[in-house]
Amino acid sequence: MNVIRPSIFPPHVVAAFSTRRGGVSPPPLGMNLSFNVGDTSENVVMNRAIFFGGLGLTLDRLAIPGQIHSATVHAAEKPGPYPETDGLVSDTPNIFLCVSMADCVPILLYDPVLRGVAAVHAGWRGTGSRIASGAVQKMMKEFGTNPRDLLAHVGPSAGSCCYAVGEEVASRFPDEFVSRKDSSLYVDLKQTNRHQLLEAGLLAERIEISPYCTISDSTLFHSHRREGSRSGRMMGVIGLTS
Repeated sequence: MNVIRPSIFPPHVVAAFSTRRGGVSPPPLGMNLSFNVGDTSENVVMNRAIFFGGLGLTLDRLAIPGQIHSATVHAAEKPGPYPETDGLVSDTPNIFLCVSMADCVPILLYDPVLRGVAAVHAGWRGTGSRIASGAVQKMMKEFGTNPRDLLAHVGPSAGSCCYAVGEEVASRFPDEFVSRKDSSLYVDLKQTNRHQLLEAGLLAERIEISPYCTISDSTLFHSHRREGSRSGRMMGVIGLTS
C-alpha cells in the first residue's frame, strides 16, 4: 500500500495520504516528501512527482503550509507556499491543499454544498489550540459553510496506544482523552480533534477516523517519535478539479 485514500469523500474529491513506501530516497527515508530532513532536493522532487502524479496532480498546483505548530488557518487563493500557517482552506478548483505529517494529526475537510476544502496540521500544540475548530470557522467566514454539511477525515497519526507525553502536555487536554498505562500518560489526539469538530457543529456520522497509528506501524509510516531525526515525512492532500 503506497497511498491511503479516505472513504468518506465522494470520488470527485481528490483526497489521499502518502506512506513511506515507493520512493527513491535511500533507507530509511524511502518515500520522503520533505526538504527539511536531510534528503536531497532531487529525491524529494522525484518522490513528490511520484505521489502527486499518481493522483493526477502536478506539483505547480499544490498549496503547502509552513507548519509552525500554530492555530493559524489561511485562505489559499493560489498554489505555492504559505509559511506562517498550519491550516489552509480554499474553494478554488485545481488548488490542492497539502499537509505534511510524521505523527501529528492531518485533518481533511470538504463542504459538498459550497465545494470548499481544508487541510489542517494538528500536533499537540495545534490540537491544544483547537486548530480544527479554527479551520471550520475559517470555512464559515470565507465560504459561508454550514458545519453540519461538512465531511471530515482525521488521518493517520500517532495513536493513543503509543503517544506518550509528560504531565505538562497531558494537562492541556480533557481527562477523557488522557489515559495512564504503567505510570505513563498517553493522549488521544485523534479523538480530541473529533470532539473539537463535533463542538464546531459537525455531525458524528460525517467524521471518519483513520485506524492507522504512525508510531506502531513502522512498515507503512514515517514516525518522528519512533525514528527521530532519521524520520522522513508523508503528506496528505485534498482538492477539487474544475
